[in-house]
Amino acid sequence: MSMSRVILNGLTSAGMALALCLAPASHAAAAQRPNVVFFLIDDLGWADVGCFGSQYHQTPNIDRLAAEGMRFTDAYAACAVCSPTRASIMTGKYPARLHLTDWIPGEGDSPTDPLRIPDWRKFLSLEEVTVAEALKSAGYTCASIGKWHLGGPPYYPEHQGFDLNVAGGDIGHPASYFWPYEGRTHTVPGLKDGGQEGEYLTDRLTDAAERFLEQNSAKRFFLYFPHYAVHRPLEGKREVVAKYKARPPQGGQTNAVYAAMVESVDDSVGRILRKLDALSLARNTVVVFMSDNGGLWPQSTVNAPLRAGKGYPYEGGIREPMIVKWPGVTPPGTTCAVPVSSIDFFPTLLDIAGAKLPGPVDGLSLVPLLNRSGSLRREALFWHYPHYWNNSRVRPYGAVRAGDWKLIEFYEDMRMELYNLSDDPSEARDLAPERSEKAFELRGLLHNWRRSVNAQMPTPNPDRNPASR
Repeated sequence: MSMSRVILNGLTSAGMALALCLAPASHAAAAQRPNVVFFLIDDLGWADVGCFGSQYHQTPNIDRLAAEGMRFTDAYAACAVCSPTRASIMTGKYPARLHLTDWIPGEGDSPTDPLRIPDWRKFLSLEEVTVAEALKSAGYTCASIGKWHLGGPPYYPEHQGFDLNVAGGDIGHPASYFWPYEGRTHTVPGLKDGGQEGEYLTDRLTDAAERFLEQNSAKRFFLYFPHYAVHRPLEGKREVVAKYKARPPQGGQTNAVYAAMVESVDDSVGRILRKLDALSLARNTVVVFMSDNGGLWPQSTVNAPLRAGKGYPYEGGIREPMIVKWPGVTPPGTTCAVPVSSIDFFPTLLDIAGAKLPGPVDGLSLVPLLNRSGSLRREALFWHYPHYWNNSRVRPYGAVRAGDWKLIEFYEDMRMELYNLSDDPSEARDLAPERSEKAFELRGLLHNWRRSVNAQMPTPNPDRNPASR
């Protein structure tokens, strides 16, 4: 499938939008600049919701959102782990350009590994203009409710353009999903007071989000709602877990506790959609739904038919369930097959708000896709992960998708794997040996891109001791 094709209700429209430029502000001028609600789910796999194929998890509210908006079948996180993707959403830039390329603080070096990871940045620099800062300059009131994970206290949401920060800190996951949300090592910030026995974190965050909507219904707002769920620890409500234990497994998905967590996220989405309806805000609110990386495979879920999961360069690690509802603009129940990325949210939301970009970004506005005025001129999408993950089960790599072709390059030995995603979305057949010309062509694209963003590369480990593990 070409990078410039968009499929809407089975119809194909071709067109070009100039790369790295916003679509004209007139896209948003015909109506009042809309509010924005952005759901970001942690570790949710591409096939974990009903509208993307799950027959085990029950997600009627997310499915309703898809029925009322546009579902992106080839949407990607900018990284296969969380913090870099979150930074890409905030800035519109590739993690490699930001030098924020791993979850914070990462796993560090191991003496057994042949490469030494670079000295990467473990926070989102205050010098970066975030989407909240840009929208605030355009008159929006901005809230971040949930997981932040982009650095310590000096880099918290309240210092990055958000007027309200609820539960956002440097932690990557809660010690427990049940109040008081704490364990031996850490706690979810700011939620210990005011809770009660049995209270569930996903519900508590939704309470806060509903209050924000109520208190700001007369204002133009941006609600960034990054749930801690469905990241481990796997803890669901007892009665919901029991319901899934009684359901037969489907499509390899068997984890009743994880399924209960997905359902609680779906309940949250439903509550927010109903609150927008009750406040008469739904007709002028854009709703975005996305995950920060692939589902944790095989511990939590199965991303089939996609290969592998979180951390890996394969589709199961980076392809995400993405939905955008823009009332009066996105035709209900439509599907877009153009490859898009989390780097695109920054320019898209500013375009929707009728605001100008504060500077160059790597992403493109998706407005031409959302309003069916055209498509995107983009040569390729890129990934760069110069780290080891999951006790070195995942080795440093880079990847590029150009059209239907995807190349993965492993940095330890520069070995290449090549796949045609149109014919082989499961990445079961490596075509690099027989299509070496295409493989080297994509490797050239990847290397040129790395130079253009000043990507940090791992270096040989002079102190390697393979026997020390």
